[in-house]
Order: sequence, then structure tokens, then C-alpha cells
Amino acid sequence: MAKYIFVTGGVTSSLGKGIIAASLAKLLQARGLSVTIQKFDPYINVDPGTLNPYEHGECYVTEDGAETDLDLGHYERFLSIFTSQNNNVTTGRIYQHVINKEREGAFLGKTVQVIPHITDEIKRRMLQLGADGKYDIILTEIGGTVGDIESLPFIEAVRQLQWELPEEDCMVVHLTLIPYLKAAKELKTKPTQHSVKMMSENGVHPDVIVCRSEEPLSNELKKKIALFCNVKIDAVIEATDAPTIYEVPLMMMREKLDLFCLKKMNITNYHEPELGKWKEFLDKLKYPKSKVTIGLIGKYIELQDAYKSILESFVHAGAINECKVQVVNVHSEFITDDNVDEKLSDLDGLLVAPGFGHRGIEGKITAVKYAREKGLPFFGICLGMQMSVIEFARNVLSLKTAHSTEMDANTPDPVIDMMAEQKEITRKGGTMRLGAYPCHLESGSLAEKIYGAQDISERHRHRYEFNNQYLERFEKAGMVASGRNPETGLVEIVEIPEHPFFIGVQFHPELKSTVENPQPLFVHFIKAAKEHAEKNGNGKKQSV
Repeated sequence: MAKYIFVTGGVTSSLGKGIIAASLAKLLQARGLSVTIQKFDPYINVDPGTLNPYEHGECYVTEDGAETDLDLGHYERFLSIFTSQNNNVTTGRIYQHVINKEREGAFLGKTVQVIPHITDEIKRRMLQLGADGKYDIILTEIGGTVGDIESLPFIEAVRQLQWELPEEDCMVVHLTLIPYLKAAKELKTKPTQHSVKMMSENGVHPDVIVCRSEEPLSNELKKKIALFCNVKIDAVIEATDAPTIYEVPLMMMREKLDLFCLKKMNITNYHEPELGKWKEFLDKLKYPKSKVTIGLIGKYIELQDAYKSILESFVHAGAINECKVQVVNVHSEFITDDNVDEKLSDLDGLLVAPGFGHRGIEGKITAVKYAREKGLPFFGICLGMQMSVIEFARNVLSLKTAHSTEMDANTPDPVIDMMAEQKEITRKGGTMRLGAYPCHLESGSLAEKIYGAQDISERHRHRYEFNNQYLERFEKAGMVASGRNPETGLVEIVEIPEHPFFIGVQFHPELKSTVENPQPLFVHFIKAAKEHAEKNGNGKKQSV
């Protein structure tokens, strides 16, 4: 039987439940246990696929094509395992399933209610991953904050599972805030007490309280929290701010969070944590030997979570190159022919980010032109790759009106066009080309050199593609299709062999980068940026 750990949050959102859950899972995994994590989100959207990045950050896509919460990216990056459709469940998906069953007559005329029908479906989903015996422990992160109206059915489901499952098979870790009042120079426990009280009123009592704080907790303060929240003192875990999220597992290990959970769940078949590669990564991250400046050209730069997986991929690639990657956000909407040199001249590399819609498109095209003409290492992802194709068509092939039909449905030169199978689709949610697809790389190409293989698989999320009617003209002019889908012929990768480093990919490589297996495209892009910096004598950038 799998055992279940539920991670809840109190006082305020954005405390880092996903990082705490991923860190605890990493420690349990490092001790030899088979672990996975799932996220239950209380919003009514069926999935985040139709949400604006400003609303919810990036939409993370799994191997099997699920559009999910960005926390699943943290789970995969920490654990180096794939998540799936079953690892992210929303209120919308729960209600949709129950209502569909009611329409089918599955409830035999019963009145359909939150309890038991909604809570039963939540419980079924919570236990689903543990049903096949594949995992020893399932961690479940409950989105939102205790006390939110929309979270109540999930908290009720946890209460019922605490009653239904053997005591040693189920536990609750509650993440809360201990604010520091600078005027009083004091840490305050009252918000945590109220948060735990609110949980208890809903019938759920935490076994562990993880306290987020800007300042360390004294033993006296821990005793006070333990006394008034009715837990043992060793169940009060300090979680102060960390320089990087990748230090949090080691912080939780020092606080013995994993050992407390193992003892509570009566697990004895574990060993000392094997974290050698993790610590080696942290050493390289903390003590880089050089530095590069990368321009992230995007349209959602006001919210860093919109590009979370890209930013984390830079961290992974920087560490393996023993190089600090300083990311400079450049809003594509404000790049023009007149100011592009001023905005981009100090960069060692340029990444044009994914996105949707017309806003900021011309700025991205201008940035690509600058990188192509100046020999600046360039990396385009999804829309970024499409912008490199449009730029090349306009300025090398002299197709001045070339565009994507996403932005200009009537362009006479649709070098980027909607995929054939997408043209009859009207529903937006879950209908893009999603999940992992194979890609065959041309022998001798930059892509093959980077991957060290000719057949790869990467994850997608798009409706538009390179228009193969123009492919011959592109290749004659110097932009080649070095990666293609072996079944459909879809162009997956374009590159310019004459350029020091110019590559665009239709897929999203950032989704598969992890601490222990950095994504090769990012690794080689940072390597190329280092070489560019050295070649151009950017000594001040190279010193850390």
C-alpha cells in the first residue's frame, strides 16, 4: 500500500508549497523510496491551458500532453521523473466528471451534492496514483490557502481520508508564515495559530508545521508554536529564505523533516540520502568561474513565472558550464529598429521566448535580425523559432510581407501557417498539438552535435508550423531544417550553419531540463554565449 502525505498552506499564498513538497519528495527519493507528487488546484478552469500567463504563470506540459500547473515543473526538475494527466487535478475537472456522470444517470436518481459526490471524486483522484503499487509515497499538494471557500471540498476530502486510511498511511504537512515585524524586531506566531485553528475546525489536524520566515526561529518560538498548535516540538520545521530553491532540500534535511515523516508513517526500509550529484550541482551553482549575460526577449516579462521553466533551464545549464547566467528581461513590445542596438549590444546571447498573439511580434523579429546579422548566439523556442523564420523570409528571401497566419490571416507569404489538423478546431482548451513527439535530426547538423543522437523526443504546445511549401527556398538561402517529425514531415528545428550559433525549435526543450540532466540545447547555448563573450573581450562580464 502506498502512503500519502498532504501538503497544505495557510496565512497567505505563494509561500512555496510546491518547493517544500518537491524538497520532501527529493529527500524521500534519495533515501531509496519510490515517490511522486500531485497537485490539486481549486480553480474552476478544467486546466490552465487557456489561462493568460499573467494570471497563472507558465502552462507546464507533460509527456502525455496534459496542460498543467507550473508546480509540476518543479516536481519533475527535483525528482527527474515524468508526471502525467493524473498528477494535476482542478475543481473544474472534478465537477466536469461528476456532472457528466449525473447526465449519464450513474447516480440512480440521487441528489448530487458536494458531500459525498464531489468529495468522493476528489478522494478517488487522490488515491489513483497509489493504486498500482508503483509508488511507496504519494505527496499531494493542495492549492490555495486554508480558509478559502474554493478549497473546502479538498480539505474535507483530506479529513475523510485521515479517518478512512490507517493512521500510519496518511499525514498532513502544513506550510504557514511566521511574519517578522521590523518595528518590533519580533517574529509573530499568531497567524500560524489561527491557520492551524481554522484547519482543526474543518476536522484536519497537521502532523508537521513548516514555518516560512525571513528570520531563524529560536527554540522558544518553536516550543510556543508546538504548544499552541498541538504538535511535538520536532514537528515544527524552520524554512527561512534560501538563495536558491535547490538549497531547500538540504535545509529540510537539516531540519529532519524527512526523518519525522518516515517515523510517523512507520517506514523503516530506507538508507542515508544519496545527494552527491545534487550537492555537486549546488557547488557549481554557488561558485561559478565565469559569467554571461543572456537577453530574454518576451512579452510577459513583468511576471517571471511566465517563463519559469526557461529560467530554471538557464540555472541548470549555467551550473554545468560553471558559469553564472545573468538573465536580462527585454520587453519585445518596446524593441524597435532605432533602439535595438542600445538594448541588445551588451548581451552574450539572445533567447526569443514562446508566446501567443500579435502583441510584441515586430520587436521579436527585430531582435532576431540583430542576432543573425551581428553573429550573436541565438536560441528561439516555439514562437521564437517562428519569428526567426519570418525574419529570414523578409530580410534574406526578400518576402517583405511574410508572416504567420496567426497574426495576419491574409498574408500573401504565410511562411508560418496553421497545422492542417488544427484548421477545423474551434474549441481552445486542450486542442493544440500537445505532449511528446519524435524528431529526426540531420546527420552533421548542429542539432545532432548538441543531442549526440539522430532520434530524439521533445514536448510540444502549438497550433502553427513552418510552411513546407517554402522549405526549398529557405534551405538554398542558408536556413536549413535540421530536425523534422519522421511521420508528418513537420519542421521541428531550423538552424543557420554559417552563423556561430543560431537555432530555433518548434518544441519546448525547457520542459525536460532537470538538475541532474540539464537540457542539451540550453547547455550548448550557454557554452556558445561564453565563447562569444571571450571572443569579444568582455572581461568585466567574465569575472564573477
